[in-house]
Amino acid sequence: MNIINDDISHLHLKYPDIPLEAIIKQDILRLGISFAKAPQGPQNQYKTKDYFIFSFDMATLDELEAKGEQFMSAPEEVKFYGGEFDLKPTIFNVRLNPESPYQIKFEDQKPVLCYQNRAFADTEFHPYPEFYQSKLKSGKKISQIAPVLEWGYLIYLTIFRLCQYWGRDEECQYCDINENYRQQKKAGKEYTGVKDIEDILEALSIIEAKDSVTKAITITGGSITSHLQGKKESDFYLDYISAISEKFGKHWIIKAVVEAYEQEECKKLKQGGIQIYHPNYEIWNQQLFKQICPGKERFVGWQEWMDRIVASADIFGPENVIPNFVAGVEMAQPMGFSDVHEAVDSTRQGLEFFMSKSIMPRFTTWCREPLAHLKDQSAPPLEYYVKLLLVWRDTMEKYQLPAPPGYGEPGVGKAVFSVSAFMDVIRS
Repeated sequence: MNIINDDISHLHLKYPDIPLEAIIKQDILRLGISFAKAPQGPQNQYKTKDYFIFSFDMATLDELEAKGEQFMSAPEEVKFYGGEFDLKPTIFNVRLNPESPYQIKFEDQKPVLCYQNRAFADTEFHPYPEFYQSKLKSGKKISQIAPVLEWGYLIYLTIFRLCQYWGRDEECQYCDINENYRQQKKAGKEYTGVKDIEDILEALSIIEAKDSVTKAITITGGSITSHLQGKKESDFYLDYISAISEKFGKHWIIKAVVEAYEQEECKKLKQGGIQIYHPNYEIWNQQLFKQICPGKERFVGWQEWMDRIVASADIFGPENVIPNFVAGVEMAQPMGFSDVHEAVDSTRQGLEFFMSKSIMPRFTTWCREPLAHLKDQSAPPLEYYVKLLLVWRDTMEKYQLPAPPGYGEPGVGKAVFSVSAFMDVIRS
């Protein structure tokens, strides 16, 4: 039986231990999605894209606006389910691509997920949080100060919406954080560069009073290589962490996505209230790290970065150190791998290195953003992602590691993490 397309059918047979839902999710994340027309009814029936840190789109805002209102009013996340393959509920992050073979169409006013115009699943859009109706004393929208993701599970606080790695010689080559800030401002959108602590505390107070879905907070932002507001990076973010922890205690799990710090700085984060530490290493291969993450290489270096990740486990506990890598970017051309199996084997080495120490890397699916330095790149083959999911889960099970904390319930039909399917493939 043909499942969606020949590629998915082949991989579903070749990797039977990987759920079909996870394969489809990874395919949508690597290719993006299009919309046939604007959703019907008021936008506050669902949550639209907040552009919380990166664009996570495969076209610029100008290009999307030229394509029509359906792209400018797209939801943050989509859940697909049911249909002819009786799919379990699966959530993916919306990455707009007008050229994608995947499309949301409307049949009898209801959105359906299609491949090349053939509907194969029902869908829902990310629910609109009630507290989004509230405005802060400053006049700012909560959606711009404390947006929610992962179907409402996570509050995502991008404190600093720029990065001090500047230009091609320093910026991570796949990343559009600086350019996304510029395009959002150019489009006249409310897009605060450095968020005010009082705005954040007020927003969280409203969420605490009105919401019961959110369970975790991520505190993050661009790298600070010198100083911001007179503080080095760890101290800058620590001010926000401490203020949130002091006011709300353990109401939420508090996570930090920041640089790989030395142990003394990690101790300060832990004392300030951070429970889960994400010192993202982006790519395992040392030579590719130098080419694709030149700023991280210049200011810290590959070996020091990995050493700091390992050392941080002594502070937070290894199960609470969860570094991210950008899956697929190791196949970027011309510097990367051209063979799927070589690319996965390279990443496997990193998984072995960390998981053997009970540290649990997780991954984000590479989005080929047009404003990043890595332009005009083809999507990595779908088999790369399917094999990576298998290798990731097999390595996790080899070392008998638990599901990572702070990500919600694991498993197909349950996972809410939307930018890769690693949580979807964990077996209960």
